[in-house]
Amino acid sequence: MTDTIFKQLKNDHETHRKLLDEISEAKGEQRKQLFTNFRMEVTAHAAAEEETLYSTMLEKPDLRHDGQHSVAEHHELDELMGELADMDVDSAEWTKKFKQLRHDYLHHIDEEEEDMFPVAKEGLSEAKAKEMGERFEERKPEEYDRALEGTDLEDNRE
Repeated sequence: MTDTIFKQLKNDHETHRKLLDEISEAKGEQRKQLFTNFRMEVTAHAAAEEETLYSTMLEKPDLRHDGQHSVAEHHELDELMGELADMDVDSAEWTKKFKQLRHDYLHHIDEEEEDMFPVAKEGLSEAKAKEMGERFEERKPEEYDRALEGTDLEDNRE
């Protein structure tokens, strides 16, 4: 049976927290690979989350602000990850920027779990939350493939 969107998102967040811990401890090629894994995972997660939960929240006036706020944070985090991907993982600059990313990402997911998800749960039926969970389950692997291909990772628009 499919979990609700909220349970799936929280499960992903736990995976992301563990990856952040592993990246913090790693060095060299292992750090680079773990960061690449984290970036692919978060990129797929965010895209699928935006297409399921956030798109639904944006349709509801009482949930719109929270949805817009989270989408904006996704874009900020994506920019940070892009900057990190272009840096030497063993440099002091990378470590400093990674600490910023870690702080910002943990703040983002804590805010989602503690503030946004409870409000969204009140505005959505259990059936709708499960339906979104099914859509998330379908979308995330497709978004992961897009991330692996580099689709959506680089925005070269002027």
